[in-house]
Amino acid sequence: MRRSSRGFGLIELMIALSISLIVVLGVAQIFISAKSTYVSQNTAAGMQEDARFVLSKMIQEIRVVGMFGCLGAITDASSAGDFNASQITPISWDNTALKLTLVTSDVGGNGGSPTWTVVSDCRTSATAYTSAHTPAAGQMGFPIRRLAYSLNNGQILMTTNTGTGTTSAVLVSNVSAFNVTFGMATSATDVAASSYSSNPTDPTRIRSVRLTLTLTDPSNRVRNQTFNVVAALRNRLM
Repeated sequence: MRRSSRGFGLIELMIALSISLIVVLGVAQIFISAKSTYVSQNTAAGMQEDARFVLSKMIQEIRVVGMFGCLGAITDASSAGDFNASQITPISWDNTALKLTLVTSDVGGNGGSPTWTVVSDCRTSATAYTSAHTPAAGQMGFPIRRLAYSLNNGQILMTTNTGTGTTSAVLVSNVSAFNVTFGMATSATDVAASSYSSNPTDPTRIRSVRLTLTLTDPSNRVRNQTFNVVAALRNRLM
């Protein structure tokens, strides 16, 4: 047989197949690695978006804690006589139940039925009534809500007291930790916080709130993500 008509031998074929197999395995490995990276990044981004949503919601409410209208002295005419206590302690943290309770103004009136309504002429009188209350001529109505954020079975729940009952909604799932500490001023007249405490004895010295939230991926595609944010109580800084 002439040299020009010879084909590939078995050794050449085996070498070619081995090289092809190595190339295919390399491409497959790159594809698997790229897909794994994409899934991990997508999962982490989703966790960040969930944390941003729930923390932004809490910050929005924390900033208006203790803002009860245009006058400081308010007469408690609520049916249960519970407004005064909430006015004294408008924010609290239960470290055992992992529950943050806030008493806030409902800016814009979009929060549904309020817990109380403060009716005031913004000059000489202000009175707190249970639930919704229509102000008379020359008066303004300020809806006030008591709501709580709590960790329950891996979920952050928002519970709102409407004065006639409570409603709850799940804000985020796959939560492994939720913690709150308070930035405390040295005295009730100081503006700046000088230390942090999880169980303050004097609520009048609270100036800010530090929220810590840890989310977990149930499929273990990424490690736990912890998010920290600090929100100031606006009416305590003025």
